[in-house]
Amino acid sequence: MQTAARRSNTGSCRYVTTAIPYVNASPHVGFALEMVQADSLARFYRLSGDEVRFLAGTDENSIKNVQAADFAGVPVSELVERNAARFLALRESLDLSFVDFIRTSVDARHRLGAERLWIACFEKGDIYKCAYRGLYCTGCEQFYKSKELHEGRCPEHGTVPELVEEENWFFRLSRYSDRLREIYARGEVEIVPAARRNEVLAWIESGLEDFSISRSAARARGWGIPVPGDPEQVIYVWFDALANYITALGYGTGELLLSRYWTNATSREHVIGKGITRFHAIYWPAMLLSAGLRLPTRILVHGYVTVDGRKIGKSAGNAIDPIPLAAEFGADALRYYLLRHVRSTGDGDFSHERFRQAYESELAGQLGNLVHRVLSMVERYCGGVVPAPPEGYVGTDRLLQGLAVLSAAVAEHLRTFAFDRALEAIWTIVADANRYVSEEEPWALAKAAVSSRNCESAAVCKSKLHGSLFSLMASLLSIAECIAPLLPEASRNLLDKLGETSRRGEPDMLASLIGRRIKAGVPLFPK
Repeated sequence: MQTAARRSNTGSCRYVTTAIPYVNASPHVGFALEMVQADSLARFYRLSGDEVRFLAGTDENSIKNVQAADFAGVPVSELVERNAARFLALRESLDLSFVDFIRTSVDARHRLGAERLWIACFEKGDIYKCAYRGLYCTGCEQFYKSKELHEGRCPEHGTVPELVEEENWFFRLSRYSDRLREIYARGEVEIVPAARRNEVLAWIESGLEDFSISRSAARARGWGIPVPGDPEQVIYVWFDALANYITALGYGTGELLLSRYWTNATSREHVIGKGITRFHAIYWPAMLLSAGLRLPTRILVHGYVTVDGRKIGKSAGNAIDPIPLAAEFGADALRYYLLRHVRSTGDGDFSHERFRQAYESELAGQLGNLVHRVLSMVERYCGGVVPAPPEGYVGTDRLLQGLAVLSAAVAEHLRTFAFDRALEAIWTIVADANRYVSEEEPWALAKAAVSSRNCESAAVCKSKLHGSLFSLMASLLSIAECIAPLLPEASRNLLDKLGETSRRGEPDMLASLIGRRIKAGVPLFPK
């Protein structure tokens, strides 16, 4: 069976990005969620026949990085280098497929592109300088109005903002209120889920104020990109960081990738956490409009991963490192937990106990057990070769009928950013196939086929045995194809067990199963 994704072969050109995290600390499991979501989306598009550029990176020009370096007693450059390497290491640990990784403090293309973006907005008349006094949260790298605080504390970090007074450069966001309202009202930029779109519209309706896009070089301790023409100021983190999506494509240094993956791309999609929706859905589009650049097509917003019911935070001491987690049971085990047990656009909790249970019960106990049982029976009863089903069997078998809609359902869930529902649909087939084994009892059919003294009865049992094993093999092939964007290593291993060859692109995948030599080998998910 061939997936709907593989059949489409649209040949579109797509750009997928994650947010770039601060490197004041090592990555935690909450950011791993974003990485595997974006990676699954990128892999799905590639399997659809699209050309995909998947970008990740690190946000290194922030005051919080300076403060973290001070606390550690090391130079800022040393701290960001060390922690950036840990974020980059997620590629191997989580089996990620990003093709580019941008570091904002050391990538020359980023500095040149950020400077060009500044100049473009300045020449448009959207950047001006004025004195400012406000409440600043270093954790958010954002100024807050008093009414936005919760009992005087940052709504995101729960800390008391510091009062900052200085002369900064500002971006004229207020100029773009009407245009942004129109963009979201018309759906020119899609925000998933819709509740986040409504939140953005409410922010716009409440009135958009111009925002600071620089800070004094003295307060930043000289760390950051100097403002063009004003070396006493450095570019404020959001104007700097958001620019990475286009500087990584050569904005300011070369237009080839920018033209292909931004200006003329079929889609430009940002995968972000809900805490930075305002910056990506309001600040960033306004900056792009000012610079005369295309807007993103979709902003996909996920929730938070909590740990034992508490929000992840360094001060809480619960920032779990995803790399040892992935090493414990494999990258796909962690990918599975984050994609299946954390709703794609909502919050979800992580605990070591639930992680272990998901592996042992759902991966090893359900999928792994199904794979090993079916392949072992094909080896034992059919000499390791997939049998041909009896005539007319394909059109009437209940398991095959269920498979007929699986690939299209999974593809639709992935297109709509519903990774949890995609895996739920796949695991429904896993459960159906396990139940099918128990109901059909291939071992009993095999015994009857060789022990019956009635030749006709023996032939009937053998025919039923071949039909049931063929259906089960078809289910394994369909599962292997459908999990490919989500659990890539498991998909590769399962396809290898199924004797997948160059025939994988044939229109009739069911027919291609017949005669394959399979191998059970070690279990897909060892207990």
